[in-house]
This record gives sequence, structure tokens and C-alpha cells, in this order.
Amino acid sequence: MVNIMKNIEFSQALNLKELISYQQGQVVSMTVAQIPAVNITLFSLDEGEGISTHTTSGDAMVQILDGEAEITIGEKTLTVKAGETVIMPSDIPHSLEARKPFKMLLTVIKQPKGA
Repeated sequence: MVNIMKNIEFSQALNLKELISYQQGQVVSMTVAQIPAVNITLFSLDEGEGISTHTTSGDAMVQILDGEAEITIGEKTLTVKAGETVIMPSDIPHSLEARKPFKMLLTVIKQPKGA
């Protein structure tokens, strides 16, 4: 059997925010799992960096692990801090910006084909 999860240790307690580091002036990502219906990715964004407006074909859950982000979903803008979670619905334009450096776990769930 092939493991679906990658880039992380199995069978031990992990602190997700310690698995990815900040890099000055950059957005850093690390894929944890990627199959057709699910994408799980860790991100770190330095202050002032962002992910431009886009849509996804699945619902996206952002869990802020460290710092503070400004997330815009459609016309609504939220300030989200460590320990908070936001769901971004599929096909609605959204963007993220680091008001302070932040780390997040992004989980995107797509409708399985044929479902």
C-alpha cells in the first residue's frame, strides 16, 4: 500500500506550525496530501505577502496555526488569528494576505467525480 500522506512523520505527535518555516518576502508551501478529491497543504506567508484572488472547485478550510491573516471571500473580509478556522466555499473568489506573518493548514475537499 502506498502512503497518501507525505512530507511528514508517521505515528508520532506533530506540531504542524513547526513543520514549515517563514522565509522573508515569500510564500512557502509544503504538500501533506494530494489526491483527486483532497488537497492538504501547509503554508507560511511573510508579512505583506498574499495569495491572489482565485476560486477552487472544492470547499477550502483554512486553519490559522500562527500569526494573523486577512481573508477575503467574495465581498466579505475577515481578520483571522491563530487558533481560528474559516471555510471558503467552492467557486467563490477568495484571497489571503498576511497582516502579520502567518502559518496555515489548508484542506480542500472536492466532490468526487460521479458523485
